[in-house]
Formats: sequence, C-alpha cells, structure tokens
Amino acid sequence: MSPPGRFTVEAWTVPGTDTDVVSVAGELDRDTMAPLSTALEEHVGAGRVVVDCSELAFCDSSGLNALLGARLRALENGGSVELSGLRRPVDRMFEITGVRAVFQVYETLDEALAETTL
Repeated sequence: MSPPGRFTVEAWTVPGTDTDVVSVAGELDRDTMAPLSTALEEHVGAGRVVVDCSELAFCDSSGLNALLGARLRALENGGSVELSGLRRPVDRMFEITGVRAVFQVYETLDEALAETTL
C-alpha cells in the first residue's frame, strides 16, 4: 500500500470531444501505480487520452510500462495515448529509455487540448 497522498490521479472527459485527460501527480512507481492502471483501463479505448504529467515528480519502469501498455491498447482500438507537461527528471528518463519517441508529447495540457477536435 502506498503512503497517502504520495501519488494521485484525476480523470475526466473534455466535453463535446473524444478526448479524455488523465492527470497524474506525485511519485509513480510499483507501489503507487494501481490508481493509474485503473484510470487508464477506464479511459483508454477508441478515443484520445492525454496524460497530464505536469505534476509528476518521479516515474519508474512500472509507470513506463503502464503507459506503454495503455498506448498499445489504444492503438489496437483506433485511439491514442499522448503525454503533456513532462518535467525533469521524468522527461529525462523518458528520453533516455526511448519512450518519449513513441508518444506524441506536448509542452502543456493547454497545448494538447488545443489539438482536440470538437
């Protein structure tokens, strides 16, 4: 069980679109990834999911694997998983592992949502 408040997830649908936002904050690792896995399971499908990482301070390989798995499920259903707001050192880890190259990455959530089709 992860310490309370160490990692949080909020998810919502952008009204009038096929875009869902999954906003993550804190430290994402093996012990805290259950809420992310649940949110991705509920929101990944034929639409677009933007994972807002602007408040994500840490992500280990478990988090990377959850995001990569969600991306593959989305692609199989004609959808996508995209990232926004990657901060150092999370961005650096995504870059070093090559994961950054497989995702569409936006500087901010606002930039990502500007690409949303109404």
